[in-house]
Amino acid sequence: MANPFVHVELNTTDVSKAKAFYGKLFDWKLEDVPMGPGFTYTMINVGAGTGGGLLKHPMPGEPSTWLAYVLVDDVAAATRKAQSLGATVAKDVTEVPNAGWFSVIVDPTGAALGLWKAK
Repeated sequence: MANPFVHVELNTTDVSKAKAFYGKLFDWKLEDVPMGPGFTYTMINVGAGTGGGLLKHPMPGEPSTWLAYVLVDDVAAATRKAQSLGATVAKDVTEVPNAGWFSVIVDPTGAALGLWKAK
């Protein structure tokens, strides 16, 4: 399948509570990865299937929410194409050091979706 879902991310208002809950609910392996001063990203290894991560919600005041990421060949081009089709850009193309690039779009119905290209 072209453009598969490759990552699912929890933007949470309470990282500790989310880790405790999902760590007990499922047999997920949670690994904290330092990403810079004061920022830790928790990788979620689910074994078989699409893994993900969790982090403190980057938008204060917003509720916890899951965000799916789709693999694309070129994040900038896919972001521009989405805009031309009526999407808005919630997070423009951003590099994740040593990992890849992502953006977050909001489709014309209001649903958020991440776009991802690994290095």
